[in-house]
Parts: sequence; structure tokens; C-alpha cells
Amino acid sequence: MNKSSTIENNNSKNIDFKEIIVKYKSLIGLIMLIVIVSILSPSFLSSKNILNILRQTSVNAIIAAGMTFVILTGGIDLSVGSTLAISGAIAASLLASGQNIIISTIAAIVVGAVVGFLNGFVIAKGKLQPFIATLATMTILRGLTLVFTDGKPITLGSNELAMSFGKIGGGTLLGIPNPAITMIVVFAICFYILKSTKMGRYTYALGSNEDATKLSGINTDKVKIWVYTISGILASIAGIIITSRLYSAQPTAGSGYELDAIAAVVLGGTKLAGGKGKITGTIIGALIIGVLSNALNILDVSSYYQMMVKGAVILIAVLLDRKNN
Repeated sequence: MNKSSTIENNNSKNIDFKEIIVKYKSLIGLIMLIVIVSILSPSFLSSKNILNILRQTSVNAIIAAGMTFVILTGGIDLSVGSTLAISGAIAASLLASGQNIIISTIAAIVVGAVVGFLNGFVIAKGKLQPFIATLATMTILRGLTLVFTDGKPITLGSNELAMSFGKIGGGTLLGIPNPAITMIVVFAICFYILKSTKMGRYTYALGSNEDATKLSGINTDKVKIWVYTISGILASIAGIIITSRLYSAQPTAGSGYELDAIAAVVLGGTKLAGGKGKITGTIIGALIIGVLSNALNILDVSSYYQMMVKGAVILIAVLLDRKNN
């Protein structure tokens, strides 16, 4: 009996160890990546480079935070990159015409909210697949941005207004990059919403079983519109940061950002089928992508190979997601 009990205890310990690895696989992967890169390049862990990683990661992380809400419901938002571009163009255009920073940024965020709302409305009321609906929005917005900008960057110039706006994406507070602070605030708010509000619970419920959620009296259409609106708002905030950092709005800004955001969400452990995932996992996923990109730059890897590596990471993330379903 004692021998049997010992075997059972050993098995339970093994099972617990496996569960810990599965539960924290994203964090373990990030730590392993940091260790490997630190060995290959001692300068990687310098404070300057760490802050640079946070600055570079912030935009993708903010977009990925909104994407987390969408994917938790079992949806997808391919329009975030184009939303970023049109929002940045609106902000830059208003600033270039002499409008103040508050009006310009609010206008950009409103544009993102409207785009997100329309995405959610079409998906909820029109019963369209999220992939098709947001793919159409992505294409329309990209064309609209090119028309609005005439295919040329909208520059902010070098006046005092432009310098002040530039601090949003390029400034620091107590040595920490402003985009990183914005990222932290965004994730704190998203964490609270998902953890402590009814809408957060409804988001998970919708992704777990839409029919059961609807039968329980929850307005699933309202939840869908809500999550896509959040995604649009956060994409527009990312657009403001990019425009601020570059002192201009590029008509091609945000191209491919939707893939990075999806990869960050999936690497963070959120299921593409919906219903399961954490916002804390998403920031870890975004950091994995940010550390990987930074490491490839430090190691002087060609941008062509970087695209291949990033594509491989996305593929691995999706395969892991399917395996764990």
C-alpha cells in the first residue's frame, strides 16, 4: 500500500508539474527567449535596449489588447491596421491645419470607435462572418486612407504644436517611454473590464457558447458591437502613437499589424475559438514578438529573414492553439 501511495504521489507531482508548464508556457517561453538572446548578445539586457523594446512593443500590445476582446468572443478583426492608418491620418490632418492636440486625438479615437462599431454592427445584425466583414473594412479603409492623404505622408512640421504632440510617442516620464506607460494603462483597464465587470463575463460567455449565452437572456449582439468598438478604439490609440513618433501620418501605416496582434493574442494563450484566455497572456505574447524582433535586429538578421521568422512564429502559435483545443 505504501509503495502504491508513493507511486500515486509521484504521478500527481508529475501531473502538477505538467499543468504548471502548460499554464505558464507563454511566460516560460519569454524567459527562455530572453536568456538565449542575452547569451548571444550581452548588450541585449542594457537598460537602453529594454526601454527600446518596451517602446517598440507598445503599439502591437495596445492593438492586441483590443484583439483579445474580439478573439475571446470567437471573432477576428483584420481591420485594425487600416483603422490605425486612417486614425493617424485624421489626427495629423487636424494638427497640420492648426487644431489643438486634444481635439485632434479625440477625433482620431472617435474615428476608431465608429469603425469598430460598424464592424460589430455588420457582424451582429448582418450575420456576416467576422473574417469577411473585417477583411472588407480593412480594404475599404486602406483605400480611404490613400484617397484622404492622396497617397502621400501628412507631415506635422517642426512647430511647437508638433513638438508637443511628438511627446505622446517619443517622450518619457520618469525615464519610461510614454507609449509604454500608455500600454500599461490600457492593459490595466482591459484587465479590470474582463475580470470585474458584467461585460467582461459576457465576453467570455459569448465565446464559450453563443446559443447558451443568448438563451440566458444576454444581448449577444450588444456584446459583439462592444468588443469590436473596443478594438477600433485601441487601434486608433496605436495610430496616434505611431503618428506622434514619426511626426507624420503614413498612408501605408499599420500594414500587417493585424497579424502581429493576432500572433500576440494566440501566443499569450487565448483560444482562437473563443471563450478562454487572459489579457495578461496577451502582453506576454506581445513581449515575445517584441523581444524576437529586437533580437533579430541586434544580431543583424536581414529584414527578409525576419519576415520568415515572424511568419513561422505565427504558424507555430496557431498550431499550438489547435493542439490545446
